[in-house]
Order: sequence, then structure tokens, then C-alpha cells
Amino acid sequence: MSIAELAIAVLLLLLTPGPTNTLILLAGAERGLVGAARLIPAELLGYLLTVLPLTLVGAELLARHSGMQAIVTLAAGLWVAVLAVKLWRAPDGSGAVAVAGAREVLVTTALNPKALIFGLVLLPSPDRLAVTLALFAGLVGVVALIWGSIGAFLRAGKFRQPRSFMLLRRLASVWLAAISVVLMVRGAAA
Repeated sequence: MSIAELAIAVLLLLLTPGPTNTLILLAGAERGLVGAARLIPAELLGYLLTVLPLTLVGAELLARHSGMQAIVTLAAGLWVAVLAVKLWRAPDGSGAVAVAGAREVLVTTALNPKALIFGLVLLPSPDRLAVTLALFAGLVGVVALIWGSIGAFLRAGKFRQPRSFMLLRRLASVWLAAISVVLMVRGAAA
């Protein structure tokens, strides 16, 4: 795969709505683009915690321990379910800040199924690991800024009212709950 093809594949996968992007969007909606941008290091670290080991030894490890992918998928599903419940229960803007904090973004991203695809399929080329990781890191930042900007745009519009923030968190909670169910079903079937 050429660098251009890799960039397009990584960009499209990163842009796909998921748990991490949902948290970045909420951070943008509640704290503005700068608040969302502060979460980029946590997102990048979360991805690297999963992607680097998978890129280096992942295929061999999964071949030896076939149930490992199911365990990781179930863990991701449970974590996303916890986030969905926390979002649903957050009564006002102050509660949502804790839900979309650096720790939550880091753990959510480390458990994100996209990280498995990056580490096992898209990035495992040891001969050009530095180049692919640099490209990946740059694209993670760009996509986080896109999702944070969408959230900030919502903040500038009608979602400035506390009631609107609550509605946005509830919608995000339902979306995360749906993702959680899909992950748990996939994990149980694996």
C-alpha cells in the first residue's frame, strides 16, 4: 500500500463516528475547540498504547491466543456501555466534563476497535514504521480537530442552552449504547 493509499484508508477510518469521536465532539460542544484540542494527546496515546504492540507483535500474539480478540472486544463494549451510562446520568455541563476528560478519551481510544484495524491491518510495516506512525499521528490530530470543530459549531448555535447540552449528551449516550451492544455481540460471537 502506498503512503497516499494508507493516508486515505487511515483518514476514512478515523473519520468514522465512534466512541472517541463522540467524546471529542462533546468536548467541543461543551468547552469549545481549544477544550477539545487539549484531548488530542490523550487520544494519540490511547491509540499508540494499542497500535504499537499490535504492529510489532500483534498478528503472532493473536495467532497464539485466539480468544484474545474476543476478550478485547468485550472489554471495549463494557467500557463504552459505562460511558453511555455516565453520559446519560450527567445532569448538567459540569457532569459531562468528567465524562469527556483525558482519562476517558485515553481508555476509550485504547479499547477502540479501530485501533485493532490500525495495528493489525493498516500500519504493520516494520520497514517504514516511523513514517506510517508519523502519518497516523498527524491524521489523528486533524480528525480530532474536525470532530472538535463540529462540537464547537454546535456550541455556537442553538446548543448553548443547558437543556440543549443535555439533549446532545443523551443522543451521544444512545449512540454509545448502540456501539456497545454491537461490540458485545461481536465479542461474544468471536
